Amino acid sequence: MNAPVNVTPVESSHRLLNILSHGAWFLSAPILIPLVVYLVTKDDHTTVPAHAAEAFNFHLSWTIWCLLCVPLILLFGLGSLLIFLLGIAAFVLVIIAIVKAANDELYRYPLTIRFFNV
Repeated sequence: MNAPVNVTPVESSHRLLNILSHGAWFLSAPILIPLVVYLVTKDDHTTVPAHAAEAFNFHLSWTIWCLLCVPLILLFGLGSLLIFLLGIAAFVLVIIAIVKAANDELYRYPLTIRFFNV
């Protein structure tokens, strides 16, 4: 017989903020929304600051990676292909993070500089 597991349920408002932080990419505010959510909730003892920090780190890192492709566009013409591939990768990774956030799991994005580490 299995013993009952004490799991603290995540409030729906916290889950919504987690999803919003990752999904800010679709709202054309990928850096601003997670930053505001993080700054407002950084002292909370919930999962929200961790999700917001991870989303902010990812979106800012990928903005930097895209800006680094600009010289490649000017010099070789390959940068536009890299930016396109980065956009496709970001789309897929954000969808994965949203699904994980909806299931109360923190997704750690690859190739991300950790500006905020929670």
